[in-house]
Amino acid sequence: MIAILGSALVLAAATGANAGGQTAPAASTPSRAVSVPVDPAAILAGRKAAFLLSAANFGGMKAVIDSGGDVTKQAFAARSLANWAKALPGMFPPGSNVAPTEALPNVWTDRAGFDAKAAAYAEAAGKLAALAKAGDKPGFAAQWGEVGKTCGGCHDTYRKDDKKG
Repeated sequence: MIAILGSALVLAAATGANAGGQTAPAASTPSRAVSVPVDPAAILAGRKAAFLLSAANFGGMKAVIDSGGDVTKQAFAARSLANWAKALPGMFPPGSNVAPTEALPNVWTDRAGFDAKAAAYAEAAGKLAALAKAGDKPGFAAQWGEVGKTCGGCHDTYRKDDKKG
């Protein structure tokens, strides 16, 4: 249930922002160029919620790994992480560095690096999803660690240190 809700929230949040910043295209028809204002506080709320849902998915996967459970049941959660990673750069448009963000300013000043880290996360999570679908328990467990490294690598570079406040 959390994975389904999380994926829906991530999708809704990701479609509300784009790399251009202040407007997002309407979801009606591709032939119309209708725009709506995007509130930076709403983007921040969406990305914070999506990060928490991603953590819940990640924790649920670890519980299945530790219990020796059926990893095929984690394919949806892993795909959700991969989809979130692909949408992640769009959740940090110019102008969305508003309080109480945990993002460091280098998300916006080192955009190429940020995008590369998000792409590495997406690739690692995509591999995790494929391993889950295949039912490869040892491969899934090993790749879960790799996904954690790519996720943490972005946090280490682009997120405020929790211990510093």
